[in-house]
Amino acid sequence: MLEFPKKRWYNTGMEFQIILGVLVALLVIILLISFLCFLKVFYSPKRKVLGADEYEIPPGEIYEPYRDEMVGWMKETRAMEHEDVEIKSFDGLTLRGSYFEYQKGAPIELLFHGYQGNSERDLCGSVQRCFALGRNALLIDQRGSGKSDGSVISFGIIERKDCLAWVDFAIQKFGEDAKLILTGISMGAATVLMAAGEPLPKNVVCILGDCPYSSAKDIIQKIIRDMHLPVWLCYPFVWLGARIFGRFHLEETSPVEAMKTCTVPVMLIHGAADDFVPPEMSQKIYDACQTTKKLVLVPNAGHGLAYPIDIPSYMTALKDFDKECGIC
Repeated sequence: MLEFPKKRWYNTGMEFQIILGVLVALLVIILLISFLCFLKVFYSPKRKVLGADEYEIPPGEIYEPYRDEMVGWMKETRAMEHEDVEIKSFDGLTLRGSYFEYQKGAPIELLFHGYQGNSERDLCGSVQRCFALGRNALLIDQRGSGKSDGSVISFGIIERKDCLAWVDFAIQKFGEDAKLILTGISMGAATVLMAAGEPLPKNVVCILGDCPYSSAKDIIQKIIRDMHLPVWLCYPFVWLGARIFGRFHLEETSPVEAMKTCTVPVMLIHGAADDFVPPEMSQKIYDACQTTKKLVLVPNAGHGLAYPIDIPSYMTALKDFDKECGIC
């Protein structure tokens, strides 16, 4: 009868415990790094409520030359008559917006701001622009931003569903004949472009995207490279953080993918000098679009500055597109 040395069984058990301990430690480290990436990229802490005389412009030196103009727009907008509105998201969050009416029955722009921004800051000047075009304006605070509930920002992946909910709200509030234009800047542009990949009611007559990124993956990897970090190492942790702690799939869809099924006209505007979201990303979206489309590059404009740096050209481009699409 064969007998195995007891010492060998003991050593094997110890080896198993060591291997198990190493695997558990690695798992803990992976989860910890993924959680830190989630907090850094996707988590939105409680927002500061601005006072009556406080105004916020986007962070960065490129916006300082336009501070006075932006603050002036915000002051004008705060003084305008408007209606505060809200909806419930599919997952129970209260999302809030402000409706500015130029004229009953006029086309309505539903406007969505950028990453970690808010409707007042990122969309300053938009109400004045809408009124100049004969449009009503609904400025929306996205989930996890401004006055809306939520603590997770998903780069437009989840927000596209909120956009569709706002479309339904607008139709219910303003009538079955309401003409709706989905407008966004930066992440807001990605949001409305991804929403356009879903079935839309006939009320949505066009999409306007200002400096969108081609996909959440593209812009996150671009930022990682800008930080001089290895994309192959960092991006999987960001992806995992979104999946586990944000509960969304970072590559579920994208503006580029959405354009393959979009059926409404799409206009893209991008600053030619945008070094944060490169204009090549709008080009990728434009190339993928299968419907009526237009791409306008504004010379010398940085990220989100196409409108303030050249208002006349911006307005002319919009009016021309309106005529082409039969909106006006």
